[in-house]
Amino acid sequence: MVADTDPFQTERPVIFSLKQVGDATADFSEKRKIGEGGYGSVYLGFIGAHEIAIKKMKASKSKEFFAELKALCKVHHINVVELIGYAAGDDHLYLVYEYVQNGSLTDHLHDPLLKGHQPLSWTARTQIALDAARGIEYIHDHTKACYVHRDIKTSNILLDNGLRAKVADFGLVKLVERSDEEEFVATRLVGTPGYLPPESVLELHMTTKSDVYAFGVVLAELITGLRALIRDNKEVNKTKSITSIMREVFKSEDLERSLETIIDPNLKDSYPIEEVCKMANVSMWCLSEDPLNRPETRDIMSTLGQIHLASIEWEASLCGDGEVFSGVSYGR
Repeated sequence: MVADTDPFQTERPVIFSLKQVGDATADFSEKRKIGEGGYGSVYLGFIGAHEIAIKKMKASKSKEFFAELKALCKVHHINVVELIGYAAGDDHLYLVYEYVQNGSLTDHLHDPLLKGHQPLSWTARTQIALDAARGIEYIHDHTKACYVHRDIKTSNILLDNGLRAKVADFGLVKLVERSDEEEFVATRLVGTPGYLPPESVLELHMTTKSDVYAFGVVLAELITGLRALIRDNKEVNKTKSITSIMREVFKSEDLERSLETIIDPNLKDSYPIEEVCKMANVSMWCLSEDPLNRPETRDIMSTLGQIHLASIEWEASLCGDGEVFSGVSYGR
């Protein structure tokens, strides 16, 4: 039990009692609810002076619970949300995480002002892209086993007070062998529409390259501010994917001009167009139809690192022009 241990100082996940998770969340008060997903609700909790997030799942979701528990027990990285511990009851299972203060990337990209956030500056976006890539690369390449997240999307990328990103929600994670045949065939389609690569839809194949495809969608969202799936204005019941919009832009002979028509208006024309083009190219590389043509996450990271540095230099050259400078209000 946690009574004799400081749960925030131990490397191993702590087993909490049902009373402790109940006390921490005011018995899972609706006022404490900060998120909801297919696998349960997330509540803000307090243990002593520490803020925590507790995911409450139905006991019937034990497969997803143990997938997440197993993966996160072995993952310790600044760009992956830290698992502190867990609790289990007859009807519900609970995962206890570090609390990431600034919500999800979705909240900051789609109608940010309605959700009480300032729009993200271009430099903040390049930092978030790089942070998220680091988190994904870690689970692909640096853990003892290789994990496929299977649900990379903007709502599963969380931002802290300094707008630094952490990858979250490992409920669908799968272990894949490190070999040339790094893939497995799922028994059912899992993941989120708009982020799924063609091979997973057609053949239920999932590999690390499936995560890379989904990350390509995230990069397209960072550039355009659009959602992964958008309602078609011409036909009410139809949706359009951000992927198809990006492919359309890349058919143009003048990429810069074409891209400028879809760049997030929240950026107010304050961005270095060369770096936006480079990020768009990385996004399209990730969105290659054939998984063999997609990059490894480590390749994405080095390119995003260069884009981020060039963007910082661009921002510095503006001498802190208020509209674009990503200081306190715009954050980096």
